[in-house]
Amino acid sequence: MRNEKVFEWLSKKGFADRVIDHTDTIDTVEHAAKQLGCSEAEIAKTLSFIVDDKPVIVVMAGDGRVNSSKFKAQFHTKPGMVPRDRVEEMTGFVPGGVCPFAVPEGIPVWLDVSMKRFPFIHPSAGNEYTSVKLTPDELEQAADAAGWCDVCKGWEE
Repeated sequence: MRNEKVFEWLSKKGFADRVIDHTDTIDTVEHAAKQLGCSEAEIAKTLSFIVDDKPVIVVMAGDGRVNSSKFKAQFHTKPGMVPRDRVEEMTGFVPGGVCPFAVPEGIPVWLDVSMKRFPFIHPSAGNEYTSVKLTPDELEQAADAAGWCDVCKGWEE
């Protein structure tokens, strides 16, 4: 049930051995935390936004919520998510399985600082049945991230 494109991407980056296959869906933060036995905050949720009429991916801690003013300061526009019925078309992934790996060329991946407080975080690995366990620095490398941003609220310690 693996997303072969993502698995190949993670293999080239040296992280294929970190992919975890799940028997039940991890399509939500709650489901993923339950499957992994970790806190919801340790789930790296991948959200897709429209910025200048193009998709932008932002990965954040599971307990983070987008702060409109921080988002606008970073991206110079109000946050607007990719409509659910266009997620697959625009990102290459179905809702519940969007991940920061092997995204179509031209889609930047940003990582929110809310994840840096954990030794390990768990983003999706390309569908609602696989995840990958990485440190924040490994996620930056594996995702070819554009950089770190601070666009969340609700997670502060």
